[in-house]
Amino acid sequence: MKIGLFAMSGVRVCDTELLELGLTLPGFVERSKTIASLPSLSLITLAGIQPEEHEYIYYDIDDIRTLPELPDDLDLVAISSFSAQIFEAYQLADYYRNIEIPVVMGGLHVTVLPEEALRHADAVVIGEGESCWLEVLRDAQAQSLQKYYRSEDTFSFNDAPVPAYGLLDIQKYNRLTIQTSRGCPWHCEFCASSILLTPNYRQKPVEKVLEEVESVKNIWDQPFIEFADDNSFVNKRYWKELLPQLKSYNLRWFTETDLSIYQDEEMLELMRECGCAAVLIGFESAEADSLDGLELRNNWKYRHWSEYQEAIDKIQSHGIRVNGCFVLGLDQQKPNIFEEVLRFVEQSELYDVQITIQTPFPGTSLYERLKREGRLIHPKAWERCTLFDIMYQPLQMSIEELRRGFHHLAKHLYNAESTYRRRERFRKHYLRPLHDTEAHQFF
Repeated sequence: MKIGLFAMSGVRVCDTELLELGLTLPGFVERSKTIASLPSLSLITLAGIQPEEHEYIYYDIDDIRTLPELPDDLDLVAISSFSAQIFEAYQLADYYRNIEIPVVMGGLHVTVLPEEALRHADAVVIGEGESCWLEVLRDAQAQSLQKYYRSEDTFSFNDAPVPAYGLLDIQKYNRLTIQTSRGCPWHCEFCASSILLTPNYRQKPVEKVLEEVESVKNIWDQPFIEFADDNSFVNKRYWKELLPQLKSYNLRWFTETDLSIYQDEEMLELMRECGCAAVLIGFESAEADSLDGLELRNNWKYRHWSEYQEAIDKIQSHGIRVNGCFVLGLDQQKPNIFEEVLRFVEQSELYDVQITIQTPFPGTSLYERLKREGRLIHPKAWERCTLFDIMYQPLQMSIEELRRGFHHLAKHLYNAESTYRRRERFRKHYLRPLHDTEAHQFF
């Protein structure tokens, strides 16, 4: 079969004032380009399952918007979409069904709302696609697609296929992704990552990860890799086995982690020696009270708030840049939170910072709670699930105070002067050579 893989991802903002403001801020523009330039790991992973039997063609959202006409010689269309682009994904699915090409849809949004998606698709995949993709292909060939395909059992990473990186036009991307784990031991109320696909934290065998690194190196001699895990360094013993083997590949990479990594000096040294340029850490708030209850299992972030400054200092002292993430609009935050975040960023000497507005994605504990409390103001406006648009009534401030405060903070964090000052400060105090050459800039 000839199968079209359509990735509906990227960054969209409904707040026109913020969009116009962002175009004037170097740091904001740079971050938008970075986030947008990312292929769909889920789709190219499915294409890695028995690829010799089928012809796969990969399209991302920019392809779809700029092609003079959509391809109509496909036997099957597979669409993966974030919530913010789901309505565009449905339009695409409707188009192909109208010309009698079967459509299967999957991803986090479809997993949470399969009945909604099925109004636009012939079949939906619920959960991890690897478990049932061969069944989907067999049924599609027999023209007997079922409506629902579910991953009844947790997919074993021992059977993980190598993603079909060769389908990608590498010139379009600033990094490629490799996943070493799925799930997270913490459960933040707002989290809409792989914990929605699987309740268990599990790790891919080291030899599988190295096989994927080899595959990336075949198409990109000096790649920048994102280890696309919700929380990479949970199993430090695993990484102490993997990292030394990465050293010979001459990689540059970054990943997401919690701040506990700062407590392991050996790990930090290994990370830097093996090409780690940066880590992204979800600090979430610049004040402790608003973290209380945010993590639903054991209040981990609240209990470790006092370590934030020490963690940043320790990690950056190893030449690893820290991108600190903050969520605005948490229930305990008041209008002074914007000045608190700005003060924290300046005092902590973070290399970079990411701010978002708390977003109740479908399927999250946050969405269900705000729905019960009657605080959702756009209950099914999925196009607003952008991390920059307000979908609910804040508790300690008005909607307008949240919007204005966010705009004000973005102006101060992402203007040219502030961005330059943070980075120069890092270069002066912390920068260490990476692979005996000048460190490449990513954030």
